[in-house]
Amino acid sequence: MRIYFPTFIVIFIDQSTKMWISNNMAVWESWDIIGTFLRFTHVKNPGIAFGISVGEYKVVVTLLSCAATLFVAYLHWSERYNHPLIVNSLSLILGGAVGNLIDRSYIFFSTPYSGVIDFIDIGTGNFRWYTFNIADSAVTIGVILYLLHSLFIKKPELVGSE
Repeated sequence: MRIYFPTFIVIFIDQSTKMWISNNMAVWESWDIIGTFLRFTHVKNPGIAFGISVGEYKVVVTLLSCAATLFVAYLHWSERYNHPLIVNSLSLILGGAVGNLIDRSYIFFSTPYSGVIDFIDIGTGNFRWYTFNIADSAVTIGVILYLLHSLFIKKPELVGSE
């Protein structure tokens, strides 16, 4: 169960920050954190990555997100004895996927679904990156670590291979 510790940490921090933003900022309210370079801007993303609209397919997207998250969980479990970089990268990806899936799953409850809560707003002047959250950051960092392992960590030679 130790392999899931980073996953639980990501989910806890992600959900805590989203709850804090929801309770302390109105939607579209923006606070400068480091000048105008880093802002907290409360945004609800009803679509998928980068705010791409899914229209009336929110339930389908949520079910596909569930399937993808289950696949990452299976992959994470099956790689639990692999290199620590692989295990931790999959843990970050899984934590981020679950964090955003929690927000997305509200469409199945009686509360009106308004989207995944995003709040980290980086840029300068009118040149701003898409607003994102802790879960998005964890997925991105996890993918980068996974790719770094794939590209730079030498795999052990298989016995009997030429």
